[in-house]
Amino acid sequence: MLTTASLAVIGCVQADPLDEPVEAHADAIFAHDFDHDQDQAGAAADDTSFTSREITRGFDYPMRLVWGPDDHLWLTERTGKRVVRVRPEDGVRTTAITISEVYQAGGQDGLLALALHPDLLTGKGRDYVYVSYTYDADPGTAVDLRTKIRRYTYDPATETLGSPFDVITGLPGSNDHNSARLLFGPDRKLYYTIGDQGNNQFDRKCLPIRAQALPTKAQVAAKDWSTYVGKVLRLNLDGSIPHDNPRIDGVRSHVYSYGHRNPQGLTFGRGGKLYANEHGPKTDDELNLIKPGKNYGWPHVAGYQDNQAYTYDNWSASSPTPCEELAWNDYQAPPSVPQQEESAFSHPDFKEPLLTFFTVEDDYQFFDPACGFLQYMCWPTIAPSSLHYYPTGWHGIPGWGNSLLMTSLKKGALYRVKLSPNGKSVVGEPVVHFDTTNRYRDLAWSPDRRTLYIITDTAGNTGGPNGGATNVLENPGALLEFKYTGSP
Repeated sequence: MLTTASLAVIGCVQADPLDEPVEAHADAIFAHDFDHDQDQAGAAADDTSFTSREITRGFDYPMRLVWGPDDHLWLTERTGKRVVRVRPEDGVRTTAITISEVYQAGGQDGLLALALHPDLLTGKGRDYVYVSYTYDADPGTAVDLRTKIRRYTYDPATETLGSPFDVITGLPGSNDHNSARLLFGPDRKLYYTIGDQGNNQFDRKCLPIRAQALPTKAQVAAKDWSTYVGKVLRLNLDGSIPHDNPRIDGVRSHVYSYGHRNPQGLTFGRGGKLYANEHGPKTDDELNLIKPGKNYGWPHVAGYQDNQAYTYDNWSASSPTPCEELAWNDYQAPPSVPQQEESAFSHPDFKEPLLTFFTVEDDYQFFDPACGFLQYMCWPTIAPSSLHYYPTGWHGIPGWGNSLLMTSLKKGALYRVKLSPNGKSVVGEPVVHFDTTNRYRDLAWSPDRRTLYIITDTAGNTGGPNGGATNVLENPGALLEFKYTGSP
């Protein structure tokens, strides 16, 4: 069981009360909240500054977590197909809706994203809750897996969701690498991530990665979103294409950036800067500063363009031996599979990451006997599952202001990355907090920013604080609380 945590944090320089973002819980944070900034060097918490507890468990693969204006935590259950509200004081939960149309077949599909409209419960008639999920678009016996974003209206009297409205349908869907991070921007647009669908590996090894493919004008006119894999999208609230979206290759679409692998985290920092993290292959999980119209390199580049520990092995192009005749190998591609060094890729809009987890030398030995048959658990990646910007402020945790917080599936830990004052680079090394034998899926915090909540996967493999690999989780399918008890 989770016990009291003893954690240390570091201080930081004082930041100006600049323009702040709409947070992941969809509440606007305004500059006047930061007139009494206490986030200064020397004000860091000591190693006994947090207490922790398990609030409740028994969720069916909780996926997304946000703090609502009703002082409840809202979450999606990926396999349970439910949107659930939890009272954090005692863990009492209510089901806002069960969505029967959700298709879930045992992979990474199901009920995925969750975002609350900034005007929810403000009396403005926009009590909207947005979700995304995979569904079967084929009316027959075959399965045509797609993804949609749907809006519901919340009724506070019945505490339920109803009046469904499909914002956009027919987006790519898969049993792997759906990404599915949805949030409101400070511009009141919707931002949504779609991964590369898990192509070019395992049982999808013969399917090409299309993260570099861009939509044509004809595809946009026909509402053919098949090239939206490996992308960050930007949408109007009705699902239409914003008029100020970037023109990429001469075409304006929902595509905001491209060349992504599996971006599960997305957040806005101060000044409207957009950050994303994404899973690397065997190395180089990435933290990116997202710019409109830019290309982030996948599958030609993983992490920095340094020719270290990665080549693009295009299994779908195997010749003369067809891909279908090959056995998947994570360590050595057969001679028939084309291989490309990172330096062979060139694109004028290519952007390297701010940070990787972790870059290793080209001769790094990925096979580690300590992990047995769960070899991927020993690779130099952390599997980042969410990303949140932690602002400065009077009531916040000292030393945490102007940082990015990311949860990890492989390590059962929270990684804190300090940003430079202008948000365009990182400062120092990431700091690890709340290290347990769990798979951390997502994060939210209370309005005073002194209590953090984390949801955990119901099952799966993790490394935990002792290294190696295990599938025995401390707090499976649970909601955890980490409360800062020190002085502001």
